[in-house]
Amino acid sequence: MVVGDFPIELDTLVVGAGPGGYVAAIRAAQTGQKVTIVDKGTLGGVCLNVGCIPSKALIQAGHRYAHAKGADEMGIQSENTTVDFSKVQEWKGKVVDKLTGGVEGLLKGNSVDIVKGEVYFVDKNTVRVMDDKNSQTYTFKNCIIATGSSPIELPNFKYSDRVLDSTGALNLKEIPKKMVVIGGGYIGTELGTAYADFDTEVTILEGTKDILGGFEKQMTQLVKKRLKKKGVEVVTNAMAQGVEETKDGVKVTYEVKGEEKTIEADYLLVTVGRKPNTDEIGLEQVGVEMSDKGLIKIDKQCRTSVDNIFAIGDIVEGPPLAHKASYEGKIAAEVIAGEKSEIDYLGIPMVVFSDPELASVGYTEKDAKEAGYEVKASKFPFAANGRALSLNETDGFVKLVTRQDDGLVIGAQVAGANASDVIAELGLAIETGMTAEDLALTIHAHPSLGEISMEAAEVALGTPIHIK
Repeated sequence: MVVGDFPIELDTLVVGAGPGGYVAAIRAAQTGQKVTIVDKGTLGGVCLNVGCIPSKALIQAGHRYAHAKGADEMGIQSENTTVDFSKVQEWKGKVVDKLTGGVEGLLKGNSVDIVKGEVYFVDKNTVRVMDDKNSQTYTFKNCIIATGSSPIELPNFKYSDRVLDSTGALNLKEIPKKMVVIGGGYIGTELGTAYADFDTEVTILEGTKDILGGFEKQMTQLVKKRLKKKGVEVVTNAMAQGVEETKDGVKVTYEVKGEEKTIEADYLLVTVGRKPNTDEIGLEQVGVEMSDKGLIKIDKQCRTSVDNIFAIGDIVEGPPLAHKASYEGKIAAEVIAGEKSEIDYLGIPMVVFSDPELASVGYTEKDAKEAGYEVKASKFPFAANGRALSLNETDGFVKLVTRQDDGLVIGAQVAGANASDVIAELGLAIETGMTAEDLALTIHAHPSLGEISMEAAEVALGTPIHIK
């Protein structure tokens, strides 16, 4: 501790300013707590700066370009569509800047003190925050840890100018002619799709038997069909062996069915998962209990094994989703304020911004049966919906999982255009205990994609109008 380092006293310290941390800080301040939030990086964390937001901006730009090139079946043709990728990146940056600036305004507007630096825990009520020049001690009654995660780096695929993590792929200065993606999860599929829309020749190497694990095969089949149409080659059960960097690109070696193969490309994108940022912040000094994967163990109120320290987001069990982190942040802040809040993950949606989009909330049919429920699965296709037809987006379906005895909605899956939006109503149905009859009786605007949920509910009731 430096001379003159008098401790600053707080009610609540939030470590990490991503979508979990900044939401937790604002909610804590709203309950009357004196709050400081600390982050060594930019406000908004991975999600706003190098994750959710910029990736969706790039995906949208790719879609716009692909659509602008023409739709022959609609009578639209264009042979002169071009891309100024520097302007795409400039636009993407403006989207990010607007949101991160907004986060700063929200924190300040709620009287949250913002501090930049690295945190190290001294004990259960004390941290030291360090930057390049200074060290300051803070004492707190409660702390919420929201330090997020980082891309996993494989030993044989060290990141470089040509071997990229997701951040590197988002910030390329050029559209690659060829790109290899290791990992067919949501990040690899999303970014692979984005660059394929920009006419990059993409190859996805997935180590398991299918891409987008966790989603039903009927859903992933639709994505693979679109990927093939875009010229993307998906190689499953492919084990990446190594990479050789050349002057202008990479040579990637992989094994499939016992045969070793090599593929050349301009860039290699490695997306094999993320690891929690729980090292080197002094958690061992405090006695916070952790799993062998470096995840912090929490109870249903996001409380760790140390009663005044809470953890949320990618550093705890569960999928690394920004909206999950925000949800947990609110819970932790409310518990500190004495409210009877606790986490319930059933209503948290999983979304992939693939083409078409995939979304799932609650139980799948398989999971529901394994949990002991007798269920009915009811589907309605996009192809029988007027709005989907007018959008020329007829691939996909809405599937409802309802309890057999009373029609209670306990799960839903959506594959198709705007699935990320359609899933919201179905999540609400689960959260509020709605039945298939409730959904069917809700009048939906026509023509709209939202009608498909109503139609699927009518299928569940045995009274469908627009399919036999």
